[in-house]
Formats: sequence, structure tokens, C-alpha cells
Amino acid sequence: PGDRPCPHSQPRTCMKCGQSTAALVIRVGDPFCRGCFREYFVHKFRAMLGKNRVIFPGEKVLLAVSGGPASSAMVRQVQEGLSREAAKRLRFIPGLVYVEEGAVRRQSPEQRQQTLAHMETLLQATGFPYHLVHLEEALELPPSILQPGQERAGTSGTSRPSYKEAVDSFIQQQRQDGDSGTSLPGHSTPDTAAGATPCLPDAAQTQELLCSFEAAATATAREELLEMLRTHLIVQTAREKGYAKVMMGESLTRVAIKLLTNLSLGRGAYLAVDTGFTDQRHGDVMVVRPMRDYTAKEIAFYNRFFSVPTVTVPPLFTKRREKLSIHQLVERFLLGLQEEFPSTISTVYRTGEKLSPEPAKASSESQRCLLCLCGLDTFGGEWGGHWG
Repeated sequence: PGDRPCPHSQPRTCMKCGQSTAALVIRVGDPFCRGCFREYFVHKFRAMLGKNRVIFPGEKVLLAVSGGPASSAMVRQVQEGLSREAAKRLRFIPGLVYVEEGAVRRQSPEQRQQTLAHMETLLQATGFPYHLVHLEEALELPPSILQPGQERAGTSGTSRPSYKEAVDSFIQQQRQDGDSGTSLPGHSTPDTAAGATPCLPDAAQTQELLCSFEAAATATAREELLEMLRTHLIVQTAREKGYAKVMMGESLTRVAIKLLTNLSLGRGAYLAVDTGFTDQRHGDVMVVRPMRDYTAKEIAFYNRFFSVPTVTVPPLFTKRREKLSIHQLVERFLLGLQEEFPSTISTVYRTGEKLSPEPAKASSESQRCLLCLCGLDTFGGEWGGHWG
């Protein structure tokens, strides 16, 4: 009251080093200076990969980049982890894929070209091989995308090697090749002609895609259709280019929203598959989510403090007087609660962590969902994702 200053306006000391002035407060009582926050952010990424141990040394990993804050921060973490100055270097071979979705976001051809050129500039700057894919290409995917691929055989017959065996083999190969297999790629190698801006798909293809989306009766259906087509394109690119793993940039906030969204959509049996660290439904290509321990706030501060470039894309088109999608309603609900109760999103996320990733098994093609490749849970049998 009166002219008395707010007690929270006083500068605070970093909780980690105890010397520098805090630049941000992640949670109540957790102030960090910039240097300590960077160490905290990097450690969390390495710890997530080290704890799960599903990405083997020398393995090709495809990073799905949307240009958003989370996927951009993920690429920066991989860049720093692969540098020779890193204390504990990452040992996999990265590549990037960007799915251009301008058609269903109602962008004009000029706007799509501009966004594509901007994204290509950012992808080239990473130094990694990259692949540009248009959403229209989903209309030409082979029928095999609707079936799980055969898991890649390991060095010991048909089973995959253990993590320790993979590390030992990598070290031996490293000694023979003089560490040539772990260095950063020398330059970007796009899947288009060098120096040429990728052309947009034909107008007929774009119109066919738009007709498919306009046929979807609700905004929720269009959101689900977009996610399914995007995932199929990324998985097919990984198969064609020889990548064993795909990294998705889904943050803790996004995972929490997806948990409640999937419950609302009747996908409770597959929450662990859709939101867990690993997703093995595709067989030969494993999807991993290394950013699922970061809140949107942490990612936003990291990108701002360390100049990580991002690209903003417009939302999906909506029909006149149409209700919001379930995805948007759940997001507004959770973010609104988060403002009043700061532990809301982390509580939803931690609850989802208790789910066991054991989806219903499909013994035949007729028992597998044609859209998401999960086993059908319509036979009244075993519950797919149960509480641990």
C-alpha cells in the first residue's frame, strides 16, 4: 500500500552460483543467472538422452524442425552437443527435415516461398544435411506407410545390439577411422538442386489437399488430419534417407496439452505412446521426444537469451462461425490455470509419466488402426496404457 515498493522487485541472487544477479526465475524460488541457466538447460537435454539410452553412437537421427521455439532450441542443443568443445559430446549423425504446410494455413504462393526461403536459410546455417518436404507430398505416399516397418537387425543376428555393444563398436570404429564418423558435417546437403529454391507443388495437388481438409467437418478433425499427415511424411523421409530415429521437439507444456486432448478424443489407451519419450509404433523408425522435460517458459527464455532464431507460422484456417478445436480449448484451459496455479502443467505432465507404455498389441492388420498404427482397443480386452 502507498509508496512502499513491491518486495518481489528487488534483485535476487542466482540459486546455483550464489554470486551473479538472477536474470530469470524458472519456478518460485528458482532464480538463475544467464550462465547457470545455460548450464542447466544443456544438462537437462544431455541427461534426458543419457537416461534413456535409445540413441546409439554413430546412428543417423532425423530432427523434425517446424521453426517453432521448441524444435529450434532442440537443434541448437544438438549443434552444441556435437561440437568438439563439448564436455560430453553427442555421438549420433544428425539430419533435419522441415514439412512446409503453407497451403492449409492459407498462405499465398508468395508467402509460402518467402517462408520456405527463410527456413532454408536457417537449415543451411546449421551445417547439417536437410530435407524440405511439402504437405502435398502426403497425397503420394506409398501404401507401406500404413504398416509398421521391420525393425533393423543388429550386428548379432536379428536382434538389436545393446547400448554397451553399440558404444564398444563405435569406439573401435572411431579408432580405425580417426574419429571421422563423429564430426559435424562439413556443409549442408539439401535434397534439392544446389542453390535452387525448392518449387511449390502443382496447383492441382494443392487444391486436392485443400479439398481433403475442407471435407473435415470440424476444426478438431483438421488438427488431427494435419498431425497424421505430418507424422507420415516425417517417418517416410526417415525411411527413404536411412534414419533410424526421429527427434520431435515437443515440450513439457505441449505434452501436457496433448495428454488432456487425447483423453478428450478417446485415445486414453495410447497416452503413453503419444506422449512418452519413445514411440515405437512405426517399427523401423523410432520417434523420441528429448524436449519433453522443458516448459515453454524455459524454452522461450533460452531462445531469447542465446539468440536462437525461430519462425512464426499462422494457425490452421477456420470456417466462419466455427467452434474452436478441442486442441485449442484444452490449451486455453491449461494455460489459463497455469497463470493462477503455476504447478498445473507440470502436475499433468508428471501424472502422465506414471503411464506404462504398453499399447494394445495387434496380431493382424485388421486389428491395427489404419490412421495411427496402434492396435485397436475396441475388442473389450486388455487396456492398452495402464497405470504403473
